Amino acid sequence: MEHFQNDDLEYVTDDYYDVPDFEEDDPFSDDQSLKNDDIEDFDSDFEDEFELDKPKTDTSALEARNGKDIQGIPWERLNFSRDKYRETRLKQYKNYENLSRSREDLEKECMEVEKGKTFYDFQFNTRLVKSTIVHFQQVMHRTHELSRTAISLFISAFKAGWKLKLSSRRDVVNMLRNLLWATSKHDVYLMQNYSVMHWSSMLRRGKEVLNVAKPIMPTLKRPGLLPPSLSRVQISTMAVKENLLVAGGFQGELICKYLNHPGVDFCTKITTDENAITNAVDIYHNPSGSLRVMTANNDAQVRIYDAENFASLNRFSYDWSVNNTSVTENLKGHRDYSFASAWHPDGRILATGNQDTTCRLWDIRNLSESLAVIKGRMGAIRAVKFSDDGRFLALAEPADFVHIIDTQSGYVKGQEIDLFGEIAGISFSPDAEALFIGIADRTYGSLLEFNRRHFNQYLATIF
Repeated sequence: MEHFQNDDLEYVTDDYYDVPDFEEDDPFSDDQSLKNDDIEDFDSDFEDEFELDKPKTDTSALEARNGKDIQGIPWERLNFSRDKYRETRLKQYKNYENLSRSREDLEKECMEVEKGKTFYDFQFNTRLVKSTIVHFQQVMHRTHELSRTAISLFISAFKAGWKLKLSSRRDVVNMLRNLLWATSKHDVYLMQNYSVMHWSSMLRRGKEVLNVAKPIMPTLKRPGLLPPSLSRVQISTMAVKENLLVAGGFQGELICKYLNHPGVDFCTKITTDENAITNAVDIYHNPSGSLRVMTANNDAQVRIYDAENFASLNRFSYDWSVNNTSVTENLKGHRDYSFASAWHPDGRILATGNQDTTCRLWDIRNLSESLAVIKGRMGAIRAVKFSDDGRFLALAEPADFVHIIDTQSGYVKGQEIDLFGEIAGISFSPDAEALFIGIADRTYGSLLEFNRRHFNQYLATIF
C-alpha cells in the first residue's frame, strides 16, 4: 500500500484487506490513462462511433458484450482465472469486527434474496478519473473499519423533530465512502487525491472543479473578519446537491462551493479539536424550504449552516464523538456498529448498513423489530442508497460487491455486481436511470456506469 507523505494518512491504492493482489508482473500495470486534453469530443450516443476515439484503458458496453472484462483486467494474460481469483478472495477475506457478539443466529434472520436479476446493465468504465479513499490513522489504535456517521438519519429525524441517541468510538480508523455523487445521469463528482473531479458521461471527459492542495481563499466576505485560508486539505467526505458542493476535511475543515460560481464561496476550520475529522456532511431543505448544510465531527459536535450566507445557525453538543445516530427508541438487531443509513423516499422505511455484514430495514410504524434483514456477500455494508423513485435499494460492501435490491418485490429480488477493488462510493442519478460506482485501486481504479434496464415488449418481439 502506497503512503502519501503523511504519517497519519494513507491513500488506498491497493487492496486494503487480507486478500491476494494481482501479480506484480501484471503486463498492464504500467498502463497510463490518457490525459483529458487528449480525448476527442464525443457527440454521438452510438457505441461503434465512440470505439475509435476512446482510450484503450476504458471499456464500453459493446466491448463487454464481446468478452472484455468490464474493468479491463486482462485475465487471459494472468496466471489465474477470474473465477479462481474470486474464490481465493472469498476464502481469505476477513471482515473486521468491533464487537464480539454471537452471530450464530444471524443467518437465520436473513431473507432469501433471489439473485441473478439484471436491473442495471453495464454501460461504461473509465480510468481517466479514479476514486481515492483516504484512511485516517489514529496514533494509538488502528483498525480496518469505521463506525461512521449516518447523517441522513440525523437530518430526517431532526426535520421531523425527533430526539436522537448517538453512539461512537474514538479509536477507529475513518474510512469514509461518501466520495461519489451523481447530480444527473451525465454528471458525476468524485474525489481523486487532492481534487474533486467532474465526469461527464456524455462527453466522456473529466474536469477538475476543486483543488484543495493549493491555498483556498473564500469569495464570501464578512465585515470585520479576515477570510480564513486553507490549503492541502485531505477530504474525508463530500456531498453535491442543488448545485452546491460541500466537502469536509480530516482537520475539521469545511469547504462550500457553488458549481456555477468562480472560486470557493466559503471555507473555514470549524473546530480546532485534535480529533476534528469531519465524518459526514449533507445538504437539505428545512421545512420552510431554505437550503441548509449539516456537518458532523469527531469533536462531538453537529453543526448547521445557512447555505446562502453560510452563517452558523445551530450546534448540538454531545459527550462523545458523533459517528452514528439513531432515533431514541432503540433499533435492536444489529450485532456490531452501523456505517450508513438511508430513508426510502416515502419516509416510512429506514435502511441501516452494519459491520455485521447485514442491512436491516425498519418500518417507522413498528420499530420493535426489523422489517427485513439482507446479508452481504463478503463484508460489512458500508453504503446504503435508495433511488429517488424508491424502486431500488443499493448496498455497497467495502470491496468487490454492490447489491441492487428491488423494493417492489418486497426486497426479495436482487442484482449482484461483482467487481474487484475498494468501493469508494455509489450513487444513483436523480432520475434513477444510472448507477455509478467508484473503485479505488492502484491499477484498476475507475468509475463505472450502469444504466437502468427497461423492458420494451414491442422491441422484444423484433430482436
